[in-house]
Amino acid sequence: MKCDFHVHTHYSYDSTASAREMVEAALKKGIDCLVIADHQEIKGAFEAIDYSQGKPLLIIPGVEVKSKDGDILALNVKTIIPAKLSAGETIKKIKEAGGTVIIPHPFASLCRFKANLEDLISQIDGIEVLNASAFGKGNRKAWDFAQKNNLPFTAGSDAHFPNLVGRVYLEIPGQNLSVEEVLAAIKEKKGKLGGKEADFFEKIIDHLKRNIAKVF
Repeated sequence: MKCDFHVHTHYSYDSTASAREMVEAALKKGIDCLVIADHQEIKGAFEAIDYSQGKPLLIIPGVEVKSKDGDILALNVKTIIPAKLSAGETIKKIKEAGGTVIIPHPFASLCRFKANLEDLISQIDGIEVLNASAFGKGNRKAWDFAQKNNLPFTAGSDAHFPNLVGRVYLEIPGQNLSVEEVLAAIKEKKGKLGGKEADFFEKIIDHLKRNIAKVF
């Protein structure tokens, strides 16, 4: 299964894409599993789950939580996790909600994780090592960090618009897997990275579109 573990909808302040548009983009690109993880919101994930009924696409609900120390992805949660807590407190809240904790784009130029990741290794479930829209050498650094510390890892397009959905993904062995089976495969490091991050100009355009979306 090709899994894109980091996608947004218009419920994020920097996107204008509907859940339906993101689902349709995933289907057209052969993606089998999509994590809708809006900023401090869960409605987009539920809309995607409803729209994808009967379609060959697994939706995992999520939230991208804004902690004091940087963004944290909460996978497979069904409630909003409070913002502006410390990384440790945020992780605790996600775990209490039954979620899986992933640190996205930890070393990216514009959205670097501020806390010391080494101090959190025992608390998190993995890190995002391939983000399609992150600037700089963050993906390489994240991969090296995951390998050095034997950490599970994910890949996510961080798509805020349909064009980047599925640009990168984690390929997990098996077909028609459940949410629990997909998450277990991450923790067991069974996934293989796939796809290619956007080029520099695509990233510039994408971030300009995000800034425009913030105005509206």
